[in-house]
Amino acid sequence: MTLKIITAQQIEFEGEVTQVTLPGAMGKFQVLAGHAALIAALAAGEVNYTTADGQTLTQAINGGVADVKDNTVSVCTY
Repeated sequence: MTLKIITAQQIEFEGEVTQVTLPGAMGKFQVLAGHAALIAALAAGEVNYTTADGQTLTQAINGGVADVKDNTVSVCTY
């Protein structure tokens, strides 16, 4: 599955991941490969993800929107 974390200034991360945990406006949620399509509002918090090589990484965000479709998770944040 591909994760893209995008701000107005740059692409913070783009790569293959095995899981992503997002700070949804209604609470945290996890996305795995094959997840149903969705669009979700994000609150300030941390995006936690595991890369294809097994590293667990964290990216702080101030809110935004997540779009999940066809094994791609796009996080647009500020």
